[in-house]
Amino acid sequence: MSDLYEVLQVHRRAELDVIRAAYRALARKHHPDFGGDSARMVLINDAWQVLSDNVARSAYDAQLAKSQSRRATDRMVPAPIAGYAPAPARGATSAGDSGTIIDFGRYAGWSVGRLVDHDPDYLEWLARTPIGRRLSTEIEAVLARRASQTQTLRPTGTTGRRGRH
Repeated sequence: MSDLYEVLQVHRRAELDVIRAAYRALARKHHPDFGGDSARMVLINDAWQVLSDNVARSAYDAQLAKSQSRRATDRMVPAPIAGYAPAPARGATSAGDSGTIIDFGRYAGWSVGRLVDHDPDYLEWLARTPIGRRLSTEIEAVLARRASQTQTLRPTGTTGRRGRH
């Protein structure tokens, strides 16, 4: 049995709005009419069917907890999903590895500071979603810092045009 939360790349405690946004993004990406894989789309639709219904989701969570308690000693690491970056190793630090750690979605375990260099478009999207609003001030700050650093790296006074002779 595949983990439906992993199929939709959301945290187990994710709110319905986050699950819906993840479903829509994955459906756009994997829909067969747009060159996606139909088998993958079936998994995505099945996951959405269960996780979007409160009763079915509660039953699934109970079943998942029961099966995980049986296999606690035989834990397997799930294979990474193609096209998505893995979470950074625990304890990994770098200059950009600062700020709040994201605890949901495909970048669970990443800090806002590290993510701004890896996927700034995701951060812009996240700041507009209900679950990301609590991080919007921090996201805006790191995006502004990144933009100012980019501006300082650009040469000034050159237009790229040759003078007339």
